[in-house]
Amino acid sequence: MVRRRLRREPVAYILGCKGFRNIELAVDRRVLVPRPETELLVELALELRPRRILDVGTGSGAIALAIAAELPGCEVLATDTSAAALEVARGNAARLGLAERVQFVEGTLPGDEVGWVGEAGAERCDLVVANLPYVAEVEWADLEPEVTEWEPREALLAGADGLDAIRTLLADERVRSLSRPARQRANATAIALEVGAGQSAAASALMREAGFGTVETRPDLAGIPRVVWGRK
Repeated sequence: MVRRRLRREPVAYILGCKGFRNIELAVDRRVLVPRPETELLVELALELRPRRILDVGTGSGAIALAIAAELPGCEVLATDTSAAALEVARGNAARLGLAERVQFVEGTLPGDEVGWVGEAGAERCDLVVANLPYVAEVEWADLEPEVTEWEPREALLAGADGLDAIRTLLADERVRSLSRPARQRANATAIALEVGAGQSAAASALMREAGFGTVETRPDLAGIPRVVWGRK
């Protein structure tokens, strides 16, 4: 274990687990190591108390499973484009006894067969949360070896300014439909995104452009605006 750490392998990979909120997750090189900053998305969900929540880019399942554990009445759907990451997430759900509460779907957004987003599905989704890749290409060389040499690159890098994944998500018409009024929706639909340092203003502008009229930010413990969230 010491030899592995000397090679700058993250401690979570060496131990095979990482604590997140009130749960412990199995993690390996197929998924990112969950960060404390990401817990802000769970805190926001606890405040809003959605009936149905969609976690985009779930990775190890940290956000989806923590919300399911702390909001027993909430139904959770989690997606990821990585089949390997979903395998880790499903394993975590089974170990935590949450497999029946959280549904996992491969892809960025669920398809029509699931029907959680889109003109019809929008009426059945109260909150979308996402910790998408947000590292800019110019920042890559300055990151610690624990990140660049061990964690999945595709879960971190997001183009020249680090906003490509967020931009793509907010440009999707199915996500934009969540900002429109729906007669059958009990709660105002919201979307919350984790962003990198210095990205909150640009992410807020993208969110307003997508139709979310009320946009706010939440700082992490270092005072950095870390979560941008919008409501219809």
